[in-house]
Amino acid sequence: AKMADTLLLRALKGKAKKLNFSNKKLDRVPPIIGKIVSLTNVELKNNRIRDLPAEFGSLAQLAILNLGNNELEDLPEALAYLISLQKLHVFQNKLTTLNPRVLIGLQNLTLLNLNNNDLVTLPEEIGRLCSLQYLSLDHNQLVHLPSNLCECVELTELHVAYNSLQGLPLEIGYLSRLNKLHLQRNRIKELPEGLGKLLNLTYLDVAGNELRIFPTELGKLPIRELYCEENPLLGFQPVHSVQEEEVLALKEIAARFIMQELKDRFSYMRKAIRHYPAIREMLAQASRCAMCDEAFLNTWLECVHFIDVRKDLKTKNFVGTIPVRALLCSYKCFNRKDHHFYGVAFP
Repeated sequence: AKMADTLLLRALKGKAKKLNFSNKKLDRVPPIIGKIVSLTNVELKNNRIRDLPAEFGSLAQLAILNLGNNELEDLPEALAYLISLQKLHVFQNKLTTLNPRVLIGLQNLTLLNLNNNDLVTLPEEIGRLCSLQYLSLDHNQLVHLPSNLCECVELTELHVAYNSLQGLPLEIGYLSRLNKLHLQRNRIKELPEGLGKLLNLTYLDVAGNELRIFPTELGKLPIRELYCEENPLLGFQPVHSVQEEEVLALKEIAARFIMQELKDRFSYMRKAIRHYPAIREMLAQASRCAMCDEAFLNTWLECVHFIDVRKDLKTKNFVGTIPVRALLCSYKCFNRKDHHFYGVAFP
């Protein structure tokens, strides 16, 4: 500790911009560090630090902070006042929670590395990191991701590998700038349809999950690297089946009629529906038939088609076909000739 104080005094006199206290066996950071307001980069990794002094929050110019491989169980309160912080590394600690006040304060943070901790959930305030571009949560114990995460619309890379995720937020499509998505080694059974809105996604790793099929719009994404090995994906093994009688619910018939009417710009229905926001919201969830392109409300006939990854996605690393979901509105469309959709058989 005395050596740390001496080094800090020297840094204070020299108006240092960078301070490296890594591998010093520190269990505390001397409060005098708060007086070195010239600091822009502080390295504190590979110590035994459990908290930071309140004075640490005075480092208004600090842009990079590395607290990797310490003994933090939460994000220190002092971090909330680091208004210039852009990159924060807190990997290999003992984090079980993330202080919401800290997340709200880090408005300029672009990179957050929380790998190898004990996080089971993320607070909804994670969505307040409005400048975040890179988030890594590999090797935690996350079961789900909050929908608020999708408010981080600047995200370009998201790493959540080696967790226990069972799915992704339905709102994932709001992350329109996402370029790389790492989801390998989780327990994901289904990817949301919103994934098809990630029009900048070039890298997708879902290896080692429980996927049987990919979302309908996957083939339209600019994916150049796809990793999907060790999933129980549907195979191309056609079998004969008996079609059930086609009976639509009254709600479905009405919805299809309304959506057909709404196509006519002079329709009375267009004016009337303005007064029924609940119906408008319900119809906004409608799907389109992969054959006739007509709208329908509820998934009526789930099918699969197989796309050639190298040919259709133009991936660089993967050869073969993958199953992609297709939604059809009726047996009339399903029974048309010259298409490559197959009904899905569940064991």
